[in-house]
Amino acid sequence: MRSRSFAHVMPLIAPVHILILSMIVIPSIFVIWLSVTKSSFGLAPTYVGLENYIRVLSDPAFLRALRNTVVIVVFAVHAELGIGLLVALLFANGLPFRRVLLVAVLAPYAVSEVIAVVMWRFLFDPDAGPVTLALQAVGLPILDWSFEPSHAMILIALLTIWLHLPFTFIILYAARLVIPGDLYEAARIDGATNFQVFRRVTLPLLGPAIVVALVFRYIFAFRIFSEVWLLTNGGPARTTEVVAIYLYQEAFSYNAFGTAAATAWIMVVASLLLAAGYVFLLRRQVGAHAH
Repeated sequence: MRSRSFAHVMPLIAPVHILILSMIVIPSIFVIWLSVTKSSFGLAPTYVGLENYIRVLSDPAFLRALRNTVVIVVFAVHAELGIGLLVALLFANGLPFRRVLLVAVLAPYAVSEVIAVVMWRFLFDPDAGPVTLALQAVGLPILDWSFEPSHAMILIALLTIWLHLPFTFIILYAARLVIPGDLYEAARIDGATNFQVFRRVTLPLLGPAIVVALVFRYIFAFRIFSEVWLLTNGGPARTTEVVAIYLYQEAFSYNAFGTAAATAWIMVVASLLLAAGYVFLLRRQVGAHAH
């Protein structure tokens, strides 16, 4: 009976399996094979084992790109989480003009990354940008991101936060709205202060949502490419290069497809390890709430 029902279901689910096989599984296997070969235009691939991985992990340019990626990810994701949590709590507590402000908060998701970068390049132009002129008018230092690598990294992080804040905000805002109001009423009756309510009620119940937001944002932020490439091209002198740009340069500038494939799998493994840690924390929190 089960085999007969399975035979009836197979034609319905086969297109999905074929799609997954052709779009994910087969390309992944090909990239694995490519990562253990020495390959370039006009040359037949030759097997080199783990040589590409050793070369990438010992390359100072890759290590600098990895450091830049970690710095941007750690700063941007946690700053984004803090801002998103604050904004979500303000909206949940009845912020005036909430509908208008909600559109403003979600607006970055409606802007393409290319347009966003062009807009930010104009706003922070070191010579005539409106933000630069405003900072100079009040006597504050400007972001000379075209020459100073540290300033460029700050601008990239700010742009990343602005672009992806709606994602974090939506997750946290939705999680906050489903918290029963009775819990807050009981806490106030017991004489809890606003900070105690946040610490003892809001934050523990938002824990799973916070971990989910962190998992996805860490994975997405670790693959950051467009913001850096469109803003600085990894310059000046490759000082703001991130791992995704290093991969792009290896593949399309130096035609080293083997090291590019190895870099891609290093990124995948790093993202999976990072996500696994947060999933472990999520399961512990969910289990604690269940008991």
